[in-house]
Amino acid sequence: MPPEKHLDMPTQHLRRWSDAQVRRPVRRHPRLGTWLARLFVFGGGLLLTAYGTYEMYQVVSVSRTTVLQWALVALFTVNFSWIAIAFTSAVLGFFALLRKPGYSGGLPTSLSQRTAIVMPVYNEQTSRTYAALEAIYEEVEATGLGAHFDYFILSDTTHPDAWIAEERAFLALRERLGPGGARFFYRHRPKNYHRKAGNIADFVTRWGGHYEHMLVLDADSLMTGECITRLAAAMEADPDAGIIQSLPLIINRNTLFARLQQFAARVTGPVIAMGLSVWMGRDGNYWGHNAIIRTAAFAAHGGLPDLRGKPPLGGHILSHDFVEAALLRRAGWDVYMLPDLGGSYEESPPSLIDLSARDRRWCQGNLQHMRVIAAKGFKLATRQHFATGIMSYLASPFWLFQLIVGIALVLQTTYIRPEYFARDFRLYPIWPRFDPERALALFALTMGILLAPKIFGLLLMLLRGQERRASGGAFRLVISSLIEIILSALLAPIMMLIQSGSVFQILLGRDTGWQPQRRDDGSIPWKDIVRRHRSHTVLGALAGISAFLIATSLFLWMSPTILGLLLAIPLSWLSGQLGAGLALKRMGLLLTPEEHQPPTIATRANELQARNAALGFDDEDALRAIYSDSELRERHVEMLPAAAPRKRGEIETDRALAEAKLADAETIDDALGWLKQKERMVVLHDRALLDLLVRLKGKPAEAQAAE
Repeated sequence: MPPEKHLDMPTQHLRRWSDAQVRRPVRRHPRLGTWLARLFVFGGGLLLTAYGTYEMYQVVSVSRTTVLQWALVALFTVNFSWIAIAFTSAVLGFFALLRKPGYSGGLPTSLSQRTAIVMPVYNEQTSRTYAALEAIYEEVEATGLGAHFDYFILSDTTHPDAWIAEERAFLALRERLGPGGARFFYRHRPKNYHRKAGNIADFVTRWGGHYEHMLVLDADSLMTGECITRLAAAMEADPDAGIIQSLPLIINRNTLFARLQQFAARVTGPVIAMGLSVWMGRDGNYWGHNAIIRTAAFAAHGGLPDLRGKPPLGGHILSHDFVEAALLRRAGWDVYMLPDLGGSYEESPPSLIDLSARDRRWCQGNLQHMRVIAAKGFKLATRQHFATGIMSYLASPFWLFQLIVGIALVLQTTYIRPEYFARDFRLYPIWPRFDPERALALFALTMGILLAPKIFGLLLMLLRGQERRASGGAFRLVISSLIEIILSALLAPIMMLIQSGSVFQILLGRDTGWQPQRRDDGSIPWKDIVRRHRSHTVLGALAGISAFLIATSLFLWMSPTILGLLLAIPLSWLSGQLGAGLALKRMGLLLTPEEHQPPTIATRANELQARNAALGFDDEDALRAIYSDSELRERHVEMLPAAAPRKRGEIETDRALAEAKLADAETIDDALGWLKQKERMVVLHDRALLDLLVRLKGKPAEAQAAE
């Protein structure tokens, strides 16, 4: 690592803030267009919600309205308002893209400031992450501006084999790149305090003073040299910018589920992102990666507080990116998106189960925002970002409650005898009745609003000849959209139950922990799928039988939800299959322009990953490698941080066990057989224990292989 150049990063307070702390902008930025866009999005959404609520009230008010009917109206209003605002935002994005089809800025020819490109990693596939970073490096060098960028692998890895694989890949990369390799740096944290946010904060406070900007990547990120240099130039040209976010497109996916996400993101994503960008203006948001950040501003105002209480709703903030953007915006720094910049890519989970695992962590982080949304000094648009994130998960239990209330109403109508002789005088009993024609019209309106963003995206693709042809032509593009809509509709009730379960678990106090993501296209074993979805299938069967016995109309009304739940196991299995996704790809279905003509950087990253895998970076045996390779061992020890002083009487259990096992071992094979994962990590962190390791008898792995 380079010499440290510290920046202070004070913890921010959510309950104390003074407007005197807000910096004054260097330039005046027009806001009228942004406010008019907000008036359209939120005013239009409010009018649509008012109309939908009125129509729903008319549906249930044929006779005197019951308590259950009022509950149905209330739940409908909440759910409808959510999709109404998404609709008006998509309308805005659609017309903005019609007027402005692409990024108008040119390529920068010079830069004057330095940028650190940082990639936090946590138990990732080494061949993959280093291939991505090397491909990014080659792209940036090709622009002629590479001297302004340094590269940092910030490891929070807790698996010993992955850690040593990272170090070996890093050393090989620096050697292979020659002089350019001197701009690559690697740091491993012994304790991953505060997870990814803490990883970034550690870099900022120790080395951030060297760099005016930092560009944050995820382990699956790819960004072209043009995109990166444009972001750096945009930051240099705008002294009021604190964060500039790009729009990452999903690429490199092959399972059916991942290709569904990839296709939907490519068709609908730009419409949604452009709509958000227009009404957010310079009160925007940050998604945690593929964005450039002004380092000094982030250090001064991005220090995250811990929330009072224990996880899941207390403790460290999981969805840190929203909060970091809010804190910078509160301090007077602008945060905005360049959705049409291009050249920004990411990957997506390969299966429904993998998505739900990531979604559980995001759900907990977003629900923590309920305790952040009222913080002093936050902009109104910032609070809207938090509300949107919170509602993205609460929408599922609200939908579930709406279904339950609907079932209860049908039960009441079918089986519960009206009270003819109530205490208060009535000529007629209270009997829940509905207006079926209005109900059908309202259902059609709701479906139209739900599908409109997809239709807008499809229309734009059809209007753009190059994108239309690269997506298989007009006919295949329309068929692909229908496939995506149908499969998404079947998956929706499964995700509704998964997200509802996540919300209930969090409210009951269950923490998510921190598990690494699975990013490869390998399928999940059938037994794991059955175990994960059997409850969904049982609920679907019970709901279907009950609805059919209660009323045919109820069964028909619930049939899409019932069908999705009944098919949960085979649908989850099929959608996670590589063969199913590739079969549709060969047919030209769910095809994106980036699949038809892969970005150069993606092709190069795949080539480099294959080379790295062939070099064995994913098959490291950490302790044996350290034992048998003296040069690797020497470099590993050089990269270790200084050991923290131990207090007298403070005995770390894993270290004591590791030391005892090494002392008792006669050969390296003894040690490898006895040491558990945590104990191996302790050995790799401890110079004294490493000395004990290398004194053991045994032959290096190369000698054993030769025999």
